Amino acid sequence: MSAKKTTSTKKVVADNRRARHDYHIEETMEAGIMLVGSEVKALRDGRATIAESYVSVRDETVELINANIPIFAAANRQNHEPTRPRKLLLHKREVAKLATATQRQGRTIVPLRLYFNARGFVKLEIAIAVGKKLHDKRMVDKTRDWKREQGRILRSRG
Repeated sequence: MSAKKTTSTKKVVADNRRARHDYHIEETMEAGIMLVGSEVKALRDGRATIAESYVSVRDETVELINANIPIFAAANRQNHEPTRPRKLLLHKREVAKLATATQRQGRTIVPLRLYFNARGFVKLEIAIAVGKKLHDKRMVDKTRDWKREQGRILRSRG
């Protein structure tokens, strides 16, 4: 019994739109994330930023560095540090795959999306990516603008 994943069952909390502009995405995967209670409550409020964060592989552990989950006001003394490193939950073979990918020339691991899945767990979509050069970014912008212009022309004629 295989069920297709749909985006309608995901409640997206934070989206790293800049990553798709700055990197060629090669492969994506879903990772669990270790959080404390006040972090989960802040995420349920929809407050988080992963735009300037990155993923690091150290000693067979994978961490999300510099992700900002603001403090939850009602938590008082049991609050969390907003930008602390957070451990990602992956299988050993996935960690090994990420470690070998980052050792290759120009590969990096970028977080794409932080969301709640259908079961209510917080998940992070990460990707193995290669940085784009400036001329690649310009070409993508140029083709996107041309496609938009084509749509306008076709709508005005037809």
